[in-house]
Amino acid sequence: MPPPDTEPQSQLTHRQSITTKIFERDYVPPNFTIKELRQAIPPHCFERDTLKSFSYVLKDLAVIGVLAYAATYIDSHLPLALRFIAWPTYWFFCGAFATGVWVIAHECGHQAFSPSKTINNAVGFVLHSALLVPYHSWRISHSKHHKHTGHVTKDQVFVPKTRSKLGLPLPTDDPEQMNHSVFEDTPIITLFNLIGQQLLGWPMYLIFNSSGQVYSDRWANHFNPNSPIFDPKNYVNVIISDIGMIIALSAMVYLSYVYSFLSVAKYYLIPYLIVNHWLVLITFLQHTDPKLPHYRESQWDFIRGATCTVDRHIGFLDSIFHKITSTHVAHHMFSTMPHYHAEEATHHLEKVLGPYYIFDDTPIFKALWRSFSTCKYIEDEGDILFYKN
Repeated sequence: MPPPDTEPQSQLTHRQSITTKIFERDYVPPNFTIKELRQAIPPHCFERDTLKSFSYVLKDLAVIGVLAYAATYIDSHLPLALRFIAWPTYWFFCGAFATGVWVIAHECGHQAFSPSKTINNAVGFVLHSALLVPYHSWRISHSKHHKHTGHVTKDQVFVPKTRSKLGLPLPTDDPEQMNHSVFEDTPIITLFNLIGQQLLGWPMYLIFNSSGQVYSDRWANHFNPNSPIFDPKNYVNVIISDIGMIIALSAMVYLSYVYSFLSVAKYYLIPYLIVNHWLVLITFLQHTDPKLPHYRESQWDFIRGATCTVDRHIGFLDSIFHKITSTHVAHHMFSTMPHYHAEEATHHLEKVLGPYYIFDDTPIFKALWRSFSTCKYIEDEGDILFYKN
């Protein structure tokens, strides 16, 4: 038996081996400078055009308005069998275009919508509040995510859990990885957990900071101005965001009283859940993939973190989502760049980034299953880490 203050030799050997092998999978991190990357992009790509940005908002809102108006005829003009087709069609496309609105509101939070901070915040506040998002609160936490992407202890969303956090044994103690729950890796349990993430992941993040950075001292959420997510200077903005949420929820209650809760559910709540689904899917796959490293403090810098993201195509929805899925690397490099220039910027960035530009054309739901089922945890030791399962 080892002395009381001495670790078993097997654990020491394992931890030393991890520490020695800093660069997992022979990975060498990039060493570009932000100046080099910016110089590769034409200057006009950084120009923000307020009227052009508004044109995208108006287009999305117009399509949603037409869809909602057309939906008023579903129950009164269609036979029962066709209603079962018409309502899901409305929900799918309304949810998709509302996700586009969400993306533009998110762009406002980055000050990429307009050169005017007032316009950015006014438009973002209205659009995000209408989608039950606390605009400033999320804008603040999302800014911290951009500033520390891929940082194990400072990133704000989809923070990887460590081996010890999950209570997993060391490989030397469980070489066959058999000491797990009997249900843990069964496909049906994985599917159940995945559905839960897609339906409830977004509100759980806002309310309980689920998948976010762990704060040991107190409850972290996006509605309490004293939450550890925020600094004292953010207090008023968090309160303003809460007021926006109260107004939006009050409008829902009023409309439920006037038209019925069922009507609000059919026209708004179900598309809202679809928006949540796409939002979680997009952000999860942008930052959770077996190919992506995560860094601890000694190896992290902004550029290395910004390359910890994946571009993907998502079919015709890519255009409806304003190409947030296929230009996310560029967005992380230069978040004030408007979405309508990001595709051109991506072509130039790709040439400079070379192998550090990650594009994955795996079908989106196959990629979702792969990442969810294989990206379980990272090791407790080491400075550059990849997901393991």
